[in-house]
Amino acid sequence: MEITTIDQVGNTLVFSSYPQRIVSVVPSQTELLADLGLGDAVVGITKFCVHPNAWFRTKSRVGGTKTLSIEKIRALQPDLLIANKEENTKEQIEALQQEFKVWISDIKDLDDALYMIREVGRILGKTNQAIDLSKTIELSFQALEGQTKTLHSAAYLIWNEPFMVAGGDTFISDMMRKAGLVNVFEKQVERYPTTSMDELKRLAPEFIFLSSEPFPFQEKHAEALTLELPLCRCVLVDGELFSWYGSRLLKTAAYLPKLTKNQ
Repeated sequence: MEITTIDQVGNTLVFSSYPQRIVSVVPSQTELLADLGLGDAVVGITKFCVHPNAWFRTKSRVGGTKTLSIEKIRALQPDLLIANKEENTKEQIEALQQEFKVWISDIKDLDDALYMIREVGRILGKTNQAIDLSKTIELSFQALEGQTKTLHSAAYLIWNEPFMVAGGDTFISDMMRKAGLVNVFEKQVERYPTTSMDELKRLAPEFIFLSSEPFPFQEKHAEALTLELPLCRCVLVDGELFSWYGSRLLKTAAYLPKLTKNQ
């Protein structure tokens, strides 16, 4: 049996059998592997792979997503690494590619995520499970389309001091579109540009979403922004449901409409 795949940055990988020792260095894809039933095959994760909790407590950790320990990975002798273009550093992944097969995702919208789920499932011997999972997610977002007739303008903050936001060429921005939101930073060239209070006042979005990750915004941040921007509705949001592009998407379509309802 030979399995050939092309990852989302164009690398071709060939396997003589399904990989049996997997290291995942992307939290959302780690959760996906768990939900595909690959508990025995995954031998290493990062310190940010908090779902499922049982894996976080028991699996070997190989550093952070951008601070991977090649020595720890080498000791696990993986036959496949699951990585991501944005979440991992180019230099570290290129170094790992010299020794290991690395499947790299590049996710900018829902279609990319659904393809990744199906293809990762296929190369790991979980084709049917991955197809079922992707279909369920796809149908949930199709159902969402009928609920988003009123458009609202919004900004999505991922960092504080300085403020950083999600630009248009991001998965987060695609989730905003699915929720019937117009990202006021949609046309920014940078994927995650910095902004200022003055610019937020000028753009005057109806909603400002404060993510739980990577910066853990809290109610005090929402209150401070509301004082400066009294006409904007500042809402704390679950960053995982906006930016995790694996099986967590099963919960996202139901979550999104709640953010603008009764606000």
